[in-house]
Amino acid sequence: MFGTGVDFITSGNHIFDKREFKTYLDSTDRVIRPINYPPGVPGRGIGYASANGTTVGVLNVMGRTFMPPVDDPFRAVETAMEELSARAGIIVVDVHAEATSEKVALGRYLDGRATVIYGTHTHVQTADEQILPGGTAYITDLGMTGPTDGVIGMETGPVLDRFTTGFSERFSVQKSGTKQFCAVVVTIDVGTGRATEIKRIFQRGIP
Repeated sequence: MFGTGVDFITSGNHIFDKREFKTYLDSTDRVIRPINYPPGVPGRGIGYASANGTTVGVLNVMGRTFMPPVDDPFRAVETAMEELSARAGIIVVDVHAEATSEKVALGRYLDGRATVIYGTHTHVQTADEQILPGGTAYITDLGMTGPTDGVIGMETGPVLDRFTTGFSERFSVQKSGTKQFCAVVVTIDVGTGRATEIKRIFQRGIP
């Protein structure tokens, strides 16, 4: 992914699925995990990147509703914002959470302090992109980049079996069919660190 031009990667509740990845998290400053995992967990929840001479701070936090047990996300971001605001003129926050209400609440909580807040995890893009009153660009969920067919990226068969029979088989990524690309583009006033525009992108039917 870095070879294609990606500058930075945030994550979520699957960050530790591959055991061999844990040591990499301690050695890289370009991949972060949710900051509200308990102390001592590999990796870090804050990172920094540079764009045209401007320092961009990136924060990754995970919600608690219908998610694995983690520390209080509101308290975690409050502490993190002190460090980020001291070092970065632009702050981007990835809220990895299941409940839309929890994402919206964190967006309102950080409005005016973060430049961009976007949600991840549900694999389904929302249509509520907006500039909040404090100048923060917000969208509840960016959506998924991956297979158009299947069920949120997984092959349909095993997912239906789990819902209809209760049997739990290992899910596999849908490899056939068309793809989709979900994203947002945010225009930022570098001088103020506030967002001036957010544009949602959703392309389907990609070969």
